[in-house]
Amino acid sequence: MSAQRVVVTGASSGIGAATVRLFRSRGWDVVGVARRADRLEALAADTGASVVVADLTVQADVDRLRDEVAASGGATALVSNAGGAFGMDSVESSDTDDWARMYDINVLGTKRVISALLPILRQADAASIVGITSIAGSVAYEGGGGYNAAKFAQRALLQVLRLELAGEPIRVIEVAPGMVRTDEFSLVRFGGDQSRADAVYDNVPDPLSADDIAEAIVHAVELPAHVNIDSITVKPVAQAAPHKVIRGPLTMKQG
Repeated sequence: MSAQRVVVTGASSGIGAATVRLFRSRGWDVVGVARRADRLEALAADTGASVVVADLTVQADVDRLRDEVAASGGATALVSNAGGAFGMDSVESSDTDDWARMYDINVLGTKRVISALLPILRQADAASIVGITSIAGSVAYEGGGGYNAAKFAQRALLQVLRLELAGEPIRVIEVAPGMVRTDEFSLVRFGGDQSRADAVYDNVPDPLSADDIAEAIVHAVELPAHVNIDSITVKPVAQAAPHKVIRGPLTMKQG
């Protein structure tokens, strides 16, 4: 087994792709996982990462991912990044199918890949599991009902996992991003409505980038094996909370 080999899910774009790139730049062997083969092939060509096309909502795909990782060298770390938000309607009016989709990928997808890869991670001397949640997993906000519910559940899953793995040399790390401007997150949330997606970031000074979150992920994993950062919350300075974002320049108050 490689001394440093990480599996990154949701690797075809955004935070996942940035994380693959940064780990590769640090000398790690990387297995990037996502549904879109064309995106993964381009990432592999650009970075030298290995890739596996898999949908984490399909158990057979997860089983195949497990088998491919085991056969190709194992892993010492997992970054469970695949997820997403769909819609911003109220609890009353929102579509339960959207809620089910969010729960399936954010929560059950995380559970499936952890259950599949834990036996492989246990073959290493020490291992790390990183779950990418959201500040939506700790602070509720209007319009966030389904996504809040999924991310609260994903956060609880990671907290329980940490308790269950106590006594083993396996770290469980949560990275909870705030406002991150990527090509797809808000676009997917608003069903492809580019104007609504752009409005999320309109006049917000320096929202986070996918590279910012990748830095936090890789930093946490590369710390000495006895150091566990339970949870990292990362927000742009312009965002005090999910529901409080400053638009316009940030300026010092004068005494």
